[in-house]
Amino acid sequence: MLTCRQATQLLSEKQDRPLLLREQSNLQLHLLVCRSCHHYGKQIKTLSQLSKAFKNFDG
Repeated sequence: MLTCRQATQLLSEKQDRPLLLREQSNLQLHLLVCRSCHHYGKQIKTLSQLSKAFKNFDG
């Protein structure tokens, strides 16, 4: 199973590239059992969406 450090690294990388099937599976398993990383994943997704919206608004 992934450590929290590995999970948060993958969550960050997921914003820039598609994860390999093995990475995605391991990440999903970790997120099912780790509430903190699950919450971090939601936060990073929201920040990414807000950033894209701001770019579109500004540009």
